[in-house]
Amino acid sequence: MTLQGNRPTASYATSDTYDLLVVGGGINGCGIAADAAGRGLRVMLCEKGDLGSATSSASSKLVHGGLRYLEHYEFRLVREALAEREVLLKVAPHLVRPMRFTLPHQPHLRPGWMIRCGLFLYDHLAPRETLPGAKSRRFDGSGPLNPRIKKGYSYSDCWVDDARLVIANAQAARNHGARIERDTLCVRARRLPDQSLWAVETESTQTGLRKTVYAKALVNASGPWAARLFDDAFELPSPHNVRLVKGSHIVVPRIVDQEGAYILQNTDRRIVFVLPYEDNFNLIGTTDKEYQGNPNDAHIDDDEIQYLLDVVNGHFIHQIDRKDIVHTYSGVRPLLDDESSDPSAITRDYTLELQGSEQEAPLLSIFGGKITTYRKLAEAAVEKLRDHFPQMPPSRTRQQALPGATEEINTRSAIRECLATLYPKLPAPLIDRYSRCYGILAIRFLGSSETTRDLGEHFGDTLYQKEVAYLMSDEWARTTDDILWRRTKLGLRLEADQVEHLKLWMAGQSENAA
Repeated sequence: MTLQGNRPTASYATSDTYDLLVVGGGINGCGIAADAAGRGLRVMLCEKGDLGSATSSASSKLVHGGLRYLEHYEFRLVREALAEREVLLKVAPHLVRPMRFTLPHQPHLRPGWMIRCGLFLYDHLAPRETLPGAKSRRFDGSGPLNPRIKKGYSYSDCWVDDARLVIANAQAARNHGARIERDTLCVRARRLPDQSLWAVETESTQTGLRKTVYAKALVNASGPWAARLFDDAFELPSPHNVRLVKGSHIVVPRIVDQEGAYILQNTDRRIVFVLPYEDNFNLIGTTDKEYQGNPNDAHIDDDEIQYLLDVVNGHFIHQIDRKDIVHTYSGVRPLLDDESSDPSAITRDYTLELQGSEQEAPLLSIFGGKITTYRKLAEAAVEKLRDHFPQMPPSRTRQQALPGATEEINTRSAIRECLATLYPKLPAPLIDRYSRCYGILAIRFLGSSETTRDLGEHFGDTLYQKEVAYLMSDEWARTTDDILWRRTKLGLRLEADQVEHLKLWMAGQSENAA
């Protein structure tokens, strides 16, 4: 049931009138759509490309408190992020997992007392229910680190599949009745003459078809394009400046055998993560570099590659160079401009800007933010609109499992055990990947399958027809990049001819569907 606000809508077709229209299909936009739809609002979300195809799939894949943010006195942000780790572990156990980090100590960069104080705050700023606390470490030269590094620390944070977290929130929104439109631009948005509704003109980037929908409230969650949307679509001045900061990552074959992660200090006082990635690889990043261009065109620079290589080679016995790199990606973080001269020091906090008088249809804009705090941001964003939707209930996203988990099947091991029990003849690596990508939703495409022969055409590695068909029908996938780099990460494993085979098969499916 759609909750009614205090705005007249009688003269407009109800099928094209929404309580909330969200522009932007990244983690914040999909999180807001899920929260609002879960409270009973009638929601539409439009995204100009694939869901999570920009900043939200180009992160360091971490749900973390932000240890280095303590140096910039961002205690509120760190406290909120630390608390959200525990929440996300519970609501998305298939996508979020605990990870232990090793921090090698180099006294000339930060004194030991500073690191110990920071880790103490990290352990105590917010309640810890499942994650173990920090400890001091001694290294005897037998591990992967350079023998000159004699001591360090270990602490806990979490890993997340960022792109799949976006999809899970979009699915949650859809399950509550939200309409999710990818490849759809917000071309123009104006309040009607009586100010009661937004008239939003959208355009399909696939067909060029334009249509107008109406909304009682409009949310600008377009990330790197948040300020630009004011000029391009709203013809209003943006209330805040956004600074674009590029972060780049490289992927190399495993240089560290164990499953743990490393956080490396550099002489510029930045840090670089070395993370286990997709079983056989390490993910290394990130950089911080001011960016002025189109966020869609961001890519790693030679100096960023060298920067990451130098930091890693300064810490590990195993040395890497450019020929070891199997994949790179770059994302542009839309950070609220706090006039800091150092890109690394710009706040990672967020601001919610609500515009419009009591008689006007509101415009809510999201500036800044990070993937760890997306749920809390979404909850706060919808609450900002309470005066316009006074009947809506409180948020339930803190307790409600995201698609892929349930109240009963609510741990990573329980999800895997469920799938392994239902499909005992499927290979263990396949069950492992399905459980961490889809959780129990894998049952939707596995159905009555018993062996891999029942999964249809094989496209390479562990990718089969039934999974691809599911991704196209249920997860808004339309291109090989959608499937190989955002939904599954199997782009690391498929050869060029296999990718082309997949592309042709998908094209045939799209033609048949049309």
